[in-house]
Amino acid sequence: MPQSRYRFPWREQNNCELLIDGREFYPAMLAQIESAQHCIMLEQYLLISGQMAHQFIAALEQAAQRGVAVYLLLDDYGARDLSQPDRQRLQRAPLHCHFFNPFRWSAVYRSLQRDHRKLLIVDNQTAFIGGAGIADTFMYAHVGRPAWHDIAVKMQGSIVQDWSALFITAWQDATRQVVTKNLPTSPSGEQSAQVQIAHGIFKNEIMRAAIRQIKKAQQHVWIATPYFVTTRKIRRELRRAAKNGIDVRLLLPGPLSDHPWVSYAARRHYQHLLLDKVRIFEFQPSFLHAKLIFCDDWVSIGSSNFDRWNQRWNLDANVAIAHPQFTAQVTAFFEMDFSNSLEITAISWQQRHWRQRLREWWYGYWIVLIQWIEYWVIQFHRNHK
Repeated sequence: MPQSRYRFPWREQNNCELLIDGREFYPAMLAQIESAQHCIMLEQYLLISGQMAHQFIAALEQAAQRGVAVYLLLDDYGARDLSQPDRQRLQRAPLHCHFFNPFRWSAVYRSLQRDHRKLLIVDNQTAFIGGAGIADTFMYAHVGRPAWHDIAVKMQGSIVQDWSALFITAWQDATRQVVTKNLPTSPSGEQSAQVQIAHGIFKNEIMRAAIRQIKKAQQHVWIATPYFVTTRKIRRELRRAAKNGIDVRLLLPGPLSDHPWVSYAARRHYQHLLLDKVRIFEFQPSFLHAKLIFCDDWVSIGSSNFDRWNQRWNLDANVAIAHPQFTAQVTAFFEMDFSNSLEITAISWQQRHWRQRLREWWYGYWIVLIQWIEYWVIQFHRNHK
């Protein structure tokens, strides 16, 4: 596996397990926290008060009280719906808690940068990475809408050492404080999974790796993402691959979404993709929040969306995995979701209602406007440094 141009190399001998939906990944994460003996490092974008937040805060409090070093890095914007009582609990507990990059009008440009990662490391032995925050919406139905559909990866082996290094860098950059706990060495896993971390902000390793794998794919390129408002370069590579006979499929949200306007804006690209033989599936049972790229025998899972905002502003992290057993799990995941989706065909798309076309045009216009504003904000910042 190539190792150049990335901070972290490929690691051998790792165990990787795909966990689907909150009913699988939340209990697994809480069990690891409850059994922690040395250190817990949690980096989280979304933390919303509710039943799941209560369970995680209680587990972290109890771990800290029994002498475990607990480091909690929360994005200030993503945790805006964390109640004052919950914030006070975290402040009173004997743990280290910091809110990443609080918004300041005097530094608007810098305030646009968010920590979008969802990373948990326990005792330097086990790590979890995925796309879900800590919120009831990933676990319970609400107002007649089912829980959001998302995934996470549980990892053990040499890769956990790299996850710890990534967290420690983010923690020290954000707080100017060092992680004082001496971490035990991560043992090798029993599986032979090859694993590599890719992280993103500005020079985005995640998108660079994705484009490289799309270009070299020989069999298929399957992508799941909740927000498909991506760059022209990525759309061009997907269309090129499909025209060359590669099985290119997009798994996108259907009627349920937390930001319907983003889905409408994304649909303005359907016409050209469909004409170039890209297959598009809209997931029907619930809101698809999973972020997953699957090219032949290479899988990338994590917090990074296929939207321009993530690719430019957010601190993200994905894990790339190459292992037959894991790719079989991912294949089963996609096939199940495809069967629960509505496939959009070129013919059906041409017959859509004029009201839908108007929504696509309107929200697509706003996306273009936002992109122009983003461009001028960047230019202004560069000229006034």
